[in-house]
Amino acid sequence: MDLRITEIFLSIQGESSHAGRPCSFVRLTGCPMRCAWCDSVYTFTGGTRMSFDEIFAQLKAFDCNLVEVTGGDPLAQKNVYPFITKLLDEGYEVLIETGGFFSIENVDRRAKIILDVKCPASGESERNCWANLEILNPEKDEVKFVIADVDDWLYARRVIEKYDLENRAKELLISPVFGIENLKAIAESVAQSKLKVRLNLQLHKYIWGADVHGV
Repeated sequence: MDLRITEIFLSIQGESSHAGRPCSFVRLTGCPMRCAWCDSVYTFTGGTRMSFDEIFAQLKAFDCNLVEVTGGDPLAQKNVYPFITKLLDEGYEVLIETGGFFSIENVDRRAKIILDVKCPASGESERNCWANLEILNPEKDEVKFVIADVDDWLYARRVIEKYDLENRAKELLISPVFGIENLKAIAESVAQSKLKVRLNLQLHKYIWGADVHGV
């Protein structure tokens, strides 16, 4: 079996509750969404076909137990599901970063899912798979809202309340688009919200710059 791969690299985890941890990244090619603020446009096309054995050889060389499977949207490729299971069977701690368009139902539930709920400024909020919010594992799954403005933050609050996400997910991540001007206002609003959320900046961009290929 194989997957179309954009890149495989070793870095630190830049987002989620795992931020700062050394992490191997397997970035798959392809995504059905076209978010206005996307920083991974280079994953939409191209890539290289790699067998599972070739991918695992690179991961073994990194000698890092934490692996994130990301994209694009990794769930766009059907072979990702057995790949995730193989990672888990080999003893890796596995994070799955998915854009929320595809169902997470068939993902091996030993993996930790980071589910991106699209807010209005993305241009893709009408394509969220809302059923995903009903099947989260509250012991380990995380929900991320990438927000470009205060209206996105208010939208995220409504979704959190409507779907009782404080009880359905382990972490709720409020992730401002890198470089937005109203970051302080959003931070203050988050602080005053009384919600169990985490302001989640893109750590890798603050270290290496806006153009770095992150998570």
